[in-house]
Amino acid sequence: MIPSKEEMEKSFAARHGAALQKKFSAACVAICGLGGLGSNIALSLARAGIGKLILIDYDRVDVTNLHRQQYKACQVGMFKTDALRENLLEIAPYLEYETHTVMITEDNILSLLENADIVCEAFDKAEAKAMLVNFVLEHYADKYLIAASGMAGIGSANMITTRKITDKFYLCGDGVSDVEKSNGLFSARVTVCAAHEALTVLRILAGEE
Repeated sequence: MIPSKEEMEKSFAARHGAALQKKFSAACVAICGLGGLGSNIALSLARAGIGKLILIDYDRVDVTNLHRQQYKACQVGMFKTDALRENLLEIAPYLEYETHTVMITEDNILSLLENADIVCEAFDKAEAKAMLVNFVLEHYADKYLIAASGMAGIGSANMITTRKITDKFYLCGDGVSDVEKSNGLFSARVTVCAAHEALTVLRILAGEE
């Protein structure tokens, strides 16, 4: 039996405190890229009761994604936006999920991110990361931006940190590991970095910057 909306709202408030949960419920967070980072960020934020998540990715779930991304074997072939929304609705059915099955470009980025309070960068490719970060810093200086750099390999999770670069720009990761120069990506370490991004979102909303 699925709990009612009222039951879930009371549960969130009981765990986080009513005042803090009110801030979480009023927030809108955009997650750009729904792979190992983005799908895990979304999961953590949905569990925290963030009111609205904007989910952006153009890719489909592949069998090679299953070892570190929040998808199921039965979802292979689905668009990641549809699959992740489906999974999040099972966890937090009363939150709002806005999906965009597109590649983020300089032509559509303004409209995709205009309603977000906080933007989470969760791309795989360095070029896409740089484009998003540079564009948000230049055109959306009022928004918080959380990006990631370095989570590959099987090095210590303690090397992954969160650094405050500017007043509204945070960078999570070890800053050095490269998937092409390491022994691959591992769910446990990627999830640590995703948790850093998600926790930074919650800390910003709580005023714990």
